[in-house]
Amino acid sequence: MVGIGGLPDVGAMVGRVVATAQNGLEVLRLGGLETGTLPAPFAVVETEKMFRLRKYFPDDDTGGPNVVLIPPMMVSANVYDVTEHNGAVSILHRHGITPWVIDFGSPDSEEGGMERNLADHVVAVSRAIDQIIESTGKDVHLAGYSQGGMFAYQTVAFRRSRGLASLITFGSPVDVLAALPLGLPAGLVVPGAEILADRVVGNLWVPGWLARLGFQMLDPVKTARSRIDFLRQLHDRDALLPREDQRRFLESDGWVAWSGPAIAELLRQFVVHNRMVSGGFVINGEVVTLSEITCPTLAFVGEADDIGQPAAVRGIVRAAPDSQVYESRVPVGHFGLVVGSTAGAQTWPITAEWIEWQSGLREQPDRIEPMVLGEPGHGSGVSLASRLTHGLGAVADAGAGLSREIVELATTFQRSSLAVAQESVRTVPRLFRLGQIQPGTQISLGKLMSENTKRGADKELFLFENRVLTHAQVNTRIDNVVAGLISCGIRPGQHVGVLMATRPSALVVVAALSRLGAVAVLLSADGDIPEMLRLTDCIVVIADPHHVDVVADHAERVLVLGGGSGDSRVIDGADGRQVIDMEQIDPESVPVPAWYRPDPGLAGDLAFILFTRAQGNLAVWPITNHRFAMSAFGAASAAGLTDRDTVYCLPPLHHASGLLTTLGATVVGRSRIALSNGIDAETFSTEVRRYGVTVVSYTWTMMREIVRSPDFHINEHNPIRLLMGSGMPTGLWKDVLSSFPRARVLEFFATADGSAILANVSGDKIGSMGRALPETNPVQIAAIDLDHRRLAVGGNGFVRRAEVGEVGLLLARTPSRLDTSATVLRDVFASRDRWEVSGHLFYRDADDDMWFMGSTDTAVRSSDGVVYLPPIEQALSRMDAVDQVVAYGVGESENGLAVAAITLRDDARADSLTVTQLRVAFGALPAESRPHLIHIVDDIPVSDSYRPLSNELRRAGVPRPGPKVWYRDDDGRYRRYTRSAAAKVPWEHRGDDRAADEVSATAGA
Repeated sequence: MVGIGGLPDVGAMVGRVVATAQNGLEVLRLGGLETGTLPAPFAVVETEKMFRLRKYFPDDDTGGPNVVLIPPMMVSANVYDVTEHNGAVSILHRHGITPWVIDFGSPDSEEGGMERNLADHVVAVSRAIDQIIESTGKDVHLAGYSQGGMFAYQTVAFRRSRGLASLITFGSPVDVLAALPLGLPAGLVVPGAEILADRVVGNLWVPGWLARLGFQMLDPVKTARSRIDFLRQLHDRDALLPREDQRRFLESDGWVAWSGPAIAELLRQFVVHNRMVSGGFVINGEVVTLSEITCPTLAFVGEADDIGQPAAVRGIVRAAPDSQVYESRVPVGHFGLVVGSTAGAQTWPITAEWIEWQSGLREQPDRIEPMVLGEPGHGSGVSLASRLTHGLGAVADAGAGLSREIVELATTFQRSSLAVAQESVRTVPRLFRLGQIQPGTQISLGKLMSENTKRGADKELFLFENRVLTHAQVNTRIDNVVAGLISCGIRPGQHVGVLMATRPSALVVVAALSRLGAVAVLLSADGDIPEMLRLTDCIVVIADPHHVDVVADHAERVLVLGGGSGDSRVIDGADGRQVIDMEQIDPESVPVPAWYRPDPGLAGDLAFILFTRAQGNLAVWPITNHRFAMSAFGAASAAGLTDRDTVYCLPPLHHASGLLTTLGATVVGRSRIALSNGIDAETFSTEVRRYGVTVVSYTWTMMREIVRSPDFHINEHNPIRLLMGSGMPTGLWKDVLSSFPRARVLEFFATADGSAILANVSGDKIGSMGRALPETNPVQIAAIDLDHRRLAVGGNGFVRRAEVGEVGLLLARTPSRLDTSATVLRDVFASRDRWEVSGHLFYRDADDDMWFMGSTDTAVRSSDGVVYLPPIEQALSRMDAVDQVVAYGVGESENGLAVAAITLRDDARADSLTVTQLRVAFGALPAESRPHLIHIVDDIPVSDSYRPLSNELRRAGVPRPGPKVWYRDDDGRYRRYTRSAAAKVPWEHRGDDRAADEVSATAGA
């Protein structure tokens, strides 16, 4: 602008000022410059409360593939038609593809829009897909940008890929916690998101202007620079017009409101619980997982995207293992993936090529490649170079990028400390509460569940048959069952039997009895039910329809619950007197008696009765509310259970592991409880993925039915982090760890009276019972003289503590303020101490970890000395060819024999088991501690809690000679137990001849 003789060109300057003023006035009046461009033509072909379905270019039906485009919740549906020539719908149309766009509208201007939740959007998309398929007769391709892509993933999973030709997403995070926007640490974001979801945004809404401001604040430097550039070029209309539509969309036109419930659900399910990866999110009351996506998937990755960061986007590889997942990398940020010159030149042409490829119209495009998942914990996937290439080379941006890398290094360094701190926050309050329990403290299962309902009534509790029950729904069901029990004459303190399969109705019944103050007697279908009822003075039994016939002949009254309700439900024999169908009772019509007080149970009150065996006889196992709380709180702390966990409850409730360390711990941890109709490999794999199971509970050999099944196949990226239970054989333990390499096994041990609770928390020593849980009773191992069945006394007159490696009797210290029915010894190790006798034998190693050695009743007293059975079972179970094993004693007094029965795995033959392998298996045991006889049988029966049973084998006595039997010689080596060998050893047949014949037949003798 220099005129003649170096003078300023005043005319040009005035013209620039005038142009700036004119353009500025137009921007102020109209919100932007008038570009003269027109939107692509479309017709609204369907209108529903949740959406309007647009069909673009309705008059130009090409007959080609159909693609449905989903916008994010806070962005206008016009995001796919921002620019006239580079808009998504225009480019797709030019490739012969018919674009359909779902328009959710602006919730603040739609009827009921502010009450919309996340599931409403997914269901709406699914309905739109059905309508398009019905009208076109073709499967559709589903695509979504940002959160719209998350809707796309969820919809395909919800439909289980029905009617979907392929899935396309643009910058849509799946593993949200892998790379949060702005590099924020998950440890900070997750608690904050949980607070927002539960206490803040659920009843609020976010207006469009605030959504725009939030988006712009994610990259404030770029936002400020774009505005400065716009002002600097305000005089040059021609320079501004090509980007004016995009600018207006970002600055004003492109934003709509967010409904509060939808935000809360998004934060809770996909940020706090990260269930896009783990599975188990809930859509319209149905449990859904991305692992059920089977159609081909293409994910666009923005190389400079700080919102849908590459590491988060690539989480789809883990989440959907059955889908062929591809990616296309684009050198842009988040918004540039779908709008702008790069999107017009790369994103949408590549999308069209993908659709053509999946429709069989061309070969695989060059710019599409299989997605490869990066190693976890290696940053967001957005490099500093990508940001610089993208135009973020300003000092502030470079500094921010560098700072993020430094923060990431610091975060990695502090991760262990943070994990310890978080675990302390969860654990300390539980242990503190446990330590404060007095005999008069009001605590019970029913009370704990009531507390959880008050904390989060709308949160999920039970997952069963792909359906979900919330805390509020379960609580209502419990209260209704309480009303039914009252109408049937059940009162506080009364012993009531429970014989039901592990289903929601069974858990509700147990909780209802607790809320009423009655005592739940947990019965086993394969047990001696008449004896169980006699021992507990129980005349009323609650059963599900499947078990009515089992108890009808033994109980005075049977109350039938579960198995559905309504006119179609018919209970044979229900006469209203001896057999009562509780589902027919109207809880609203039951008057509440004056004595009823919900959750009256005190710590010292009897809450449950289980059963165990003592010296071969059935014995009751009374559990007070204090014992229950001690186990539940201790197990929850050891397992680190939180409301982010989903616990797969497989053990029956009549087993301590099912009642105490599964149901009890899960309630204390406020975790979700997933239940199953059966235990098999295929069901397990499906439900683990669908429910997002993070913790699996087990008993004894239960996991054998899964991990050793030829039908067992599970995604290596499954969400399981822990398996907890009791009684797992060491060989099976190794197989479980091999099948779930990212998980650990938490093995519990509890004495029959619950006085001692041990746990192998670290899981480092396979087979160890670990140590006493914090805030449970301290334990000691007392030296014992098994020959004379008495404790060994030291020189000072007190009982001697067992040395390291010495087998002794487990004792649990019991405070005098809590009553116990067990044998209690005083002045054992010191004056005025009180110790409960467990009857279980243990030894402790140099690290103070305890190892189970059986009981005083099962230890075999032979001519060589005492033989302990658990080490024998552990050694044999580690053998590759061995499937099941049970060891037992034969004979009495001092000449007993230790016998081990084994079954072989399907791929092993009896002749492949050699004496050398047996010698190696027992290499760590002294010769006198090895079994006298080992024999192969076809099957070892198990209880309904999957405990191997030896009753029939023991009754058969000494195995008869045969090719599948080995005996231990004087040197501790094993040899075939032939007839000639049997004649040389002084072991006569002891036992039932008929049982011996049966066992011999199975051994192929």
